[in-house]
Amino acid sequence: MRQLKHDSLDWKSYYTTHTTTARAAVRAAVHDGAHLVFGHAVAAPESIAEALFLEREHFRDLTIFHMLYFATPWHLRPEMEGHARGRLNFLDKHSRPVVREGRADFVPCHFHEVPRLFREGLYPVDIAAVQLSPPDAEGYCSLGVSCDYTKAAIEQAKVIIAEVNEQMPFIAGDNLVHVTELDYIIPVDRPLTEIPLPEIGEVERRIGEVCAALIHDGDTLQIGIGAIPDAVLQCLGDRKDLGLHTEMFTDGVMHMMRRGVITGARKTLHPRKVVSSIVMGSRELYDFVHQHPDIELYPVDYTNDPYIIGQNEDFVSINSCLEIDLCGQVASEAIGQDQFSGTGGQVDYLRGVRRAKNGRSILAFTSTAKGGTVSRIVPTLSAGATVTSGRNEVDYIATEYGAVRLQGLTLRERALALVSIAHPDFREALLSRVQERFPQ
Repeated sequence: MRQLKHDSLDWKSYYTTHTTTARAAVRAAVHDGAHLVFGHAVAAPESIAEALFLEREHFRDLTIFHMLYFATPWHLRPEMEGHARGRLNFLDKHSRPVVREGRADFVPCHFHEVPRLFREGLYPVDIAAVQLSPPDAEGYCSLGVSCDYTKAAIEQAKVIIAEVNEQMPFIAGDNLVHVTELDYIIPVDRPLTEIPLPEIGEVERRIGEVCAALIHDGDTLQIGIGAIPDAVLQCLGDRKDLGLHTEMFTDGVMHMMRRGVITGARKTLHPRKVVSSIVMGSRELYDFVHQHPDIELYPVDYTNDPYIIGQNEDFVSINSCLEIDLCGQVASEAIGQDQFSGTGGQVDYLRGVRRAKNGRSILAFTSTAKGGTVSRIVPTLSAGATVTSGRNEVDYIATEYGAVRLQGLTLRERALALVSIAHPDFREALLSRVQERFPQ
């Protein structure tokens, strides 16, 4: 772990003397075989990635760890083969084809355990390449919209290369780093990547209504990004004093805070505070979270720690999946053998909610895929599919046809319950498989 240096009072001079360009920082800090960690999602360090691409002939065999990367993926281009290779814990549109082509690798890991990879040397951090906010009056920069695993990477890194972005929001919590901890400072002034608002159709709206029926005044929520989570939030307009303890903060949460629905007044942990680890959404959202007194970001090994989650009473988590079999085994990250995304925090919250007094977890998804031609509720998972969440861990399952609770049910009862919320076009075939597997 790095030795802290921020007892320096003259941080402004330090800032000036350590300011440089991305290419100069890369030339000075990067060496053959180095292990890098990139900041996450919309906090991706794009100018550093571009500098690595432009300076690629000066190094070989780099390894670059990250999850989502919402910027130009310079480091994943074919020209980087032999110079740098991705080591990825979550896939997106940029990285899926690269992994399929064999130019990057996927690392399975629950989200809350990613910082442990760095702390225990399972992935040594030679260089943390991050994006930060401008410093405050005392010389502290905020990690802005991405605390998650980035804070741990900074703490473990031998060298920190930081883009200091004039447009990065300053968000409090355990989300700060002092200027004097930074080895190379690269001033930038560019908008954060915006995530388009999802289109909510009739099916998603119905799922939102089904989930909302399970959420009561004063509950604390964990909710993700996408059409279904936003639909759920839109159906909660008449609730009072909801709280939020989540890994991801989106536009839907912002709107509910403005309407006075999310207040955190009844939270048992961090009362009246919205607690998250990541922020992703619109420019309006980024402006909203900047210096907001009720919003705090924490590392993901705190927000997603099942023991911490369990300290929130009346907790409801809402996640999704790609496929579920009739026993309740859930595939959320791969389609057959094709890795599509990653585990993320789904299992973290399924386990944490079980520790919470009156906790409920919901896996919500549309009953079909591919234009209604494929059922997401299946007799058995696709060949080679990864089981993200085991059948012992799931609780409520919700589609547009209703919600069923699997906890406490026998295998046959589970199967029949799942058939009841499958698309009607597939129920007869599914019921036939239930009768074959569980004859009476």
